[in-house]
Amino acid sequence: MSDTRVGLRSGATPLAVRMRPKSLDEVAGQHHLLTPGSPLVALANDKTGERGSVSVILWGPPGTGKTTLAQVIAHSSGRRFVELSAVTAGVRDVRQVMDEAMSNRDLYGISTVLFLDEIHRFTKAQQDALLPGVENGWVILVAATTENPSFSVISPLLSRSLLLTLETLTADDLGTLVDRAVADPRGLAGRFELEQEARAAIVQLSSGDARRALTALEAASITADSEQQTVITAEQVSRAVDRALLRYDRQGDEHYDVISAFIKSIRGSDADAALHYLARMIEAGEDPRFIARRLIVSASEDIGMADPTALGVAVAAADAVQYIGMPEGRIPLAQATVHLATAPKSNASYMALDAAIADVRAGKAGRVPKHLRDAHYAGAKKLGHGKGYVYPHDDELGVVTQQYLPDTLKNVEYYRPTDHGNERDIASRWEKLKRIIRRR
Repeated sequence: MSDTRVGLRSGATPLAVRMRPKSLDEVAGQHHLLTPGSPLVALANDKTGERGSVSVILWGPPGTGKTTLAQVIAHSSGRRFVELSAVTAGVRDVRQVMDEAMSNRDLYGISTVLFLDEIHRFTKAQQDALLPGVENGWVILVAATTENPSFSVISPLLSRSLLLTLETLTADDLGTLVDRAVADPRGLAGRFELEQEARAAIVQLSSGDARRALTALEAASITADSEQQTVITAEQVSRAVDRALLRYDRQGDEHYDVISAFIKSIRGSDADAALHYLARMIEAGEDPRFIARRLIVSASEDIGMADPTALGVAVAAADAVQYIGMPEGRIPLAQATVHLATAPKSNASYMALDAAIADVRAGKAGRVPKHLRDAHYAGAKKLGHGKGYVYPHDDELGVVTQQYLPDTLKNVEYYRPTDHGNERDIASRWEKLKRIIRRR
């Protein structure tokens, strides 16, 4: 092939960059944000700036089009476009942009779109520097973040901006994107044919990330070209992209969503689902001690006395992880996960405690009965402390009739064991104990 091959020249601009849409019509996905009259469409179509300016914060996973939308808005409206990255920009850079934007607006009537990528990486002081420009309309801020803005963006900036949530691209969106890149002169310009199996593999491996899809396509095209083939096969795709993109952010929503799904799968007794979420956390580099701590909580919260060994297994797994480290630590974590998921479930113990706490907070406490009070200090016996206390070990059953609760709570019941697993036996024994203790 000639050395003028589109997209295959050494040092060529990446395919994902070349295929970046130039208008809203070319944007893949995000249809809920691009309906006629929506804020983004109105902003892109406002050529004069007479309709005012609305700053927006685009929140969504990587590869969903945040940068693309910002650039399309700027170029479609004819506004001046400035791009900053929170990774490299500082307060001085922000203030310089603000000064230039104010001058351009006042002297030439040109408004500025400031695209700030990864705004969640900005400190509070850096975000504060944006406020004057946003509030006074010197710039239209289009900020992008992969983390929940409620936790990563200061409140004054949030209140002055429109928060728009981008969704992960669907398989259809990615398929359209890939097909366009194969045929478009900016892309592979029709030099390759993409097998349906290869197309499906690229879509699946991309996990809703447009950038990932185009990068995989480009890598597969390079592989095909090196083998002097004009048809890109699924086998070439698999060699170019060795694994699916794993969505996980140890400080963001995915961290909380996956651990939530993990615990709920254990609670729901689905060992396969629990192992899936465990695998996602391990592959993402989650702290195994965090996983172990959540297993310990689950052992008591969701299993409790239905299988008293579950807590010991979870604690042992935590100790094992601490002792042997990773990657071998995944083995006891898997064992504990399966044990907890397949164990009988009961939350009766901690529900009983919560009920008792609710009574205490409501003032239902009462004095400790005198026969249970400490009688070891001088003068205690004169106050009647300990008088009448019956020592259970003196009874042949080891259980005696005796009031332990305060008078105000004499007949209250907190612990209501279930019929699940070991707790079935406990329920029977607990009823017998109560009949003796409370003589009923």
